[in-house]
Amino acid sequence: MKRPNLLWLGVLFVPFVPFVLFCVVLPLVNRVEPRIAGVPFLLVWLAVATLVTPLAVWLARRGDRR
Repeated sequence: MKRPNLLWLGVLFVPFVPFVLFCVVLPLVNRVEPRIAGVPFLLVWLAVATLVTPLAVWLARRGDRR
């Protein structure tokens, strides 16, 4: 029996990373404190999620090439 390719599992789940970062976890991090370098935590979270989104799209595209 052939094992499923783990790369395809990544291709299926990587596009959901931005959704999870922006929609699912956002109510849990919706707070001002703690501050990171003087910036509210929510703003730092949104900036990191915005920077991670292109990486997730790139990984999904890389795994989907034929």
